[in-house]
Formats: sequence, structure tokens, C-alpha cells
Amino acid sequence: MSATPVASTARPPSAPFSSDQRFMVAMLAFLQFTIVLDFMVLSPLGALLIPALAIGPRQFGLVVSVYAIAAAVSGILAAGFADRYDRKKFLLFFYAGFLAGTVFCGLAPTYPALLAARIVTGLFGGVVGAASFAIIADVFPLVMRGRVMGLIMTAFGASQVLGIPIGILLATHLGWHAPFLMIAGVCLAVGVLIVVRMPPVDAHLEQTRHQSPAQHLWKTATSARYGVGFLATMLLATGGFMLMPFASAFTVNNQHITVGQLPVLYVITGVCSIIFGPLIGRLSDRVGKFATFCAASTIVIGVVLYYTQMENAPLWEMVLISVVMFACVTGRMAAAGALTSAVPAPQDRGAYMSISSSLQQMSGGIAAYLAGLMVYQGPSGRMEHYPRIGVAVSVATVLTMFLMYRVHRLVAETAPAKLASAAP
Repeated sequence: MSATPVASTARPPSAPFSSDQRFMVAMLAFLQFTIVLDFMVLSPLGALLIPALAIGPRQFGLVVSVYAIAAAVSGILAAGFADRYDRKKFLLFFYAGFLAGTVFCGLAPTYPALLAARIVTGLFGGVVGAASFAIIADVFPLVMRGRVMGLIMTAFGASQVLGIPIGILLATHLGWHAPFLMIAGVCLAVGVLIVVRMPPVDAHLEQTRHQSPAQHLWKTATSARYGVGFLATMLLATGGFMLMPFASAFTVNNQHITVGQLPVLYVITGVCSIIFGPLIGRLSDRVGKFATFCAASTIVIGVVLYYTQMENAPLWEMVLISVVMFACVTGRMAAAGALTSAVPAPQDRGAYMSISSSLQQMSGGIAAYLAGLMVYQGPSGRMEHYPRIGVAVSVATVLTMFLMYRVHRLVAETAPAKLASAAP
């Protein structure tokens, strides 16, 4: 018998969370924080890792990219099994593997050992996020998912405000291994909470079809209905992966913001993302997820086009632009995540989320590569042709809005069934 804590679908979106729901949101947010931080903390450690391991930028780039590649592969491989087990047990299995991989990173003595550890971490970590979002769709009714997604998305801001500065501080004083061991410690605490406090999430097993994992994967991946959601989530990841890899170099060399001022920019942006993400998520439950997504996306287009053409901007202007841009990016991710979570049937949610996560990883990697082809760094360090990225991100955002409209129509056709499916 399922012990999943859910709210009645009759509750309005503004209804307060129950104590069980508050715990579930907090636990999943901390879990997401560890996943995001493990991925993001590696890039700032490059200045320490490269000389410590006697490697070059190309080898370091491989360390960063193998995580995403491994995560994309594991998401596809795990999709066929994702709906055959209690989601709590499924989540714990992969989170334990992610914890082990992070510990290996913290103990790796050589470059090949670190590379192998990042592959292990990606293989398990890539599925954890998908399992978390499947749990959200199982536990919370659609009318509350925007608020929940907004709170979960604060993990990105929290990692930027708390995790990365603390990680860099530890690495500076204790060596580059220390941040990974810190993350592993947080993971262990979260894992214990999941074991002790989280009830089974197994209502979907009552509707699971009797088919092999390969059949389940194939039917989910080739479903015409799900295909629209897959395309939408692929394009959703494109903008961030195109813009972010060169953002620091653009800020320092084109805007002449000093390296010492970068932490100020990151911390203020992260804090505002933590504040505005949940507010926009709550707004999406009140006025509509698609309407909120379109409004946030429209603002993102205008800000990105302006941002990529800025020259010699003062710090206050960069802070203002970054705050608006990242607040809207976080909000549109929350609204889109809540909307697409209503696409799959309960018995397909795990597979759908795993495939979607893999496609996001792959499309993000391709987007980052294409962005590298659009720009180049001149002898002075200046990033040339950066406005091209702004145009590409804007086009991708418009296409995503069109695909999200298709998703919105699909969900609207079956909204009563989707709302009812959130409660056993």
C-alpha cells in the first residue's frame, strides 16, 4: 500500500503545504543542490586542478564533459527500469552511486582516476534528477507543481551563493579534493533523511504494464504524444548551455568587470534567483503555467539580446541585467518543468523523465559546442561575435515557446485526468 503524502486535488494552488509536503520539498531541494553543486564546482577548480594534476585545458575540458556524456547514457539505459520499482528505492540506489562517485573524486590521486570517478558520478547522478521530478509529479497535484518546481530550482541559486564560494575556499586551504568530500558529506546526510523519513512512492506500480524494460523504453521514447515534450525540454536547455560557458570571459574582457568583482555579481544574482524562483513558480500556479512561461521567455529574449551587445558596462548595470535574466530563466524552468510533468501517464513518468534528462544533457553539450564555433577570443582576451549567441538563444527560446504551446494544449485536453492522477 502506498504511503505517498499527497494533497487532495481539490486544494487551491495557494493552499499551504502539509508537514509531509514541506519535508518532501526541502529534501528534494537539498538533493538537487548536491547534484547541481557537484557539476558546477568543477569549473572554478580548474585553476587548482590543472597544475596539481599536470594537465592541459583540453584534458580538463574532458573531465567536465564526461559527466554530461555519462549522465546522458545512463538516463537512456535506466529509462526502461524507472517505472518498475518504488521510486524511493530507485532514487536511493542511484543517489548511493552518486555519493560513491563523489567520494572517489575526493580521493582521486591522478588524472585518470579523477576521469573515471567523474564517469561514475555522471552515470548515477544523471538519473537522480529524473527520479526526483517523477516523485514530484507523483506526490503533488498539477495545480501545486509550479510552486514546488520554483522551490526546487532554488538549488541552482543556492549552489552559486553558498556551495561554490565555500568549495573554492576549502580548495584554496585544503586542496582541490576537499570540495568533493564536503559534497559527499552533505549527500550522506540527505541520504539518511530519505531512508528514515521518506515514505514509499509506489502508487504508479498499480498501473504498470507487464512489459520488458526494452519494450517500456521503446514505447515511451517513440510515443508521438511524448515526443513534443521531449523536443520542448531539449530546446529549453539550449539557451543556458550556449550562454553560460563564456559568460565569465565576456564579463571580464568585454565589460571590464574585474575578477575580484565576479563573486559580488554571482552572489547577488544567486540570492535573487532564490527569492524570485519560488515567487514565479507560485505565480504560474495562479495565472497559468504556459502564460507564465511565455512572459518570462519574452523578457529573457529582450534581456539576452541587450546583454550580449553590452560594452564596458558598470558593475551595477551588470548586476541588474544578470538578476533579471536569471530570475526569469529560473521562473521559466519552473513553469516548464511543472507543465511537462503533466505529459506522461503515471506508469511512464520515470521513463519519460529519464529520457528527457538524457536529451537535455545531449542538447546542452551540442549547444555549448555550437556556441564555441560562433565566438572566438581575440589576442586581448575580448570575446568576439558574442551577439551571435544572443540571436541563437532568442531563436531557440521562440521555438521553445511554440513547442510549449503544443504541450499546453496536450495537457489541457486531459487536465482533469492529470489532476486526478496526482492522488491515489
